[in-house]
Amino acid sequence: MNDLTQTPEMLIATMGARARRAAALLASASDAQKADALLRAAQALRDGAPAILAANMRDMENAAANGLSPAMLDRLKLDDARIAATADGVEQVARLHNPLGEVIEESERPNGLKLSRVRVPLGVIGIIYESRPNVTADAAALCLRAGNAVILRGGSEAKESNRAIHTAMVQGIVAAGLPEDAVQLVPTTDRAVVGALLKASQYIDMIVPRGGKSLVARVQEEARVPVLAHLDGINHSYVDAAADPAMASALVVNAKLRRTGVCGATETVLVDRGYADPTALVRALLDAGCAVRGDEAVTALDGRVTAASEEDWDTEYLEAIVSVRMVDGMEGALAHIAAHGSHHTDAIITEDAAIAEHFLSACDSAIVMWNASTQFADGGEFGLGAEIGISTGRLHARGPVALEGLTTYKWLVRGAGQVRP
Repeated sequence: MNDLTQTPEMLIATMGARARRAAALLASASDAQKADALLRAAQALRDGAPAILAANMRDMENAAANGLSPAMLDRLKLDDARIAATADGVEQVARLHNPLGEVIEESERPNGLKLSRVRVPLGVIGIIYESRPNVTADAAALCLRAGNAVILRGGSEAKESNRAIHTAMVQGIVAAGLPEDAVQLVPTTDRAVVGALLKASQYIDMIVPRGGKSLVARVQEEARVPVLAHLDGINHSYVDAAADPAMASALVVNAKLRRTGVCGATETVLVDRGYADPTALVRALLDAGCAVRGDEAVTALDGRVTAASEEDWDTEYLEAIVSVRMVDGMEGALAHIAAHGSHHTDAIITEDAAIAEHFLSACDSAIVMWNASTQFADGGEFGLGAEIGISTGRLHARGPVALEGLTTYKWLVRGAGQVRP
């Protein structure tokens, strides 16, 4: 148990040292043992559902009393279906192909040295997250299967849920003979602990923030260790002149409204001025309960549309609000995305394959889609199991980060007595 009388720096040093020892033990554990731990953890989540739901109810009551937004409440809420899905996700990670030990490339030098690059764990990962208690299970599962120890720091609004889920995960890990310290949950919501975690380069090999813009900005500004993150999910769905109207309406409504609080939700719809029926498109959003903020051309389509400000094009709403702009073809859409997007997920809706392929190539985002809802921007939907997050950077990993993104590599050199002249 951690001593809560410790300073934040002492607490993280203690947890970090334990994580380092656990990571060394995980490195020598078999893949079958790690998979078994996750299967046991998944069952522990199912068995512990009543306790997890009771804990979540306490969190929900406190969050509502503190005025948490509807979108954030939706992220926080657990029910039987979500717990079952979380357990299924942990089980899926247990059954995924594990990249550890995979030979990325190999070659032989003229002097006979044999070189290979092999995937290995990163070591110890720190994850700082808000609201979503399922991250506790997702992050633990992915880190463990990839051979990493993890230190989890959840948000205060989900503290009871996180503790209940963590208890279930550790139950499975220990039952499989792996170290309890492989998955640790920071026992306090003191914000100073975040600062200590960000500076613990002696113990932490990578930080992954999952939360709002202010959290991620703080992490990127203060961290003394590598950060894997995205700031915003300002995602676009572009409706090309050659789009099928029925498909376009269905896709933009789903992309915006299926779940408004997820980072894959569309926040801006761009419509080619040559598109056949923009009025029906806007009406579909409005009739589905979405507030629409549009440019001058869009406000003229329906009296319920309000005028968009310049700030709207740069806003991640995470609620039932969308901005809509008319653009001059695909190039106009690409220009808008380049100026206002966050390199997360952008989609084109069109029946013209040549235009679609050009968009897929030219749009500089981590995920680019054709005739699909941006809500598919999710590691589970990509067949990766649970995801640790979606990276919009260009180094190490990009897009949904799962097992492979939680590994690095080392060079192995096999010789026969060669000396360098």
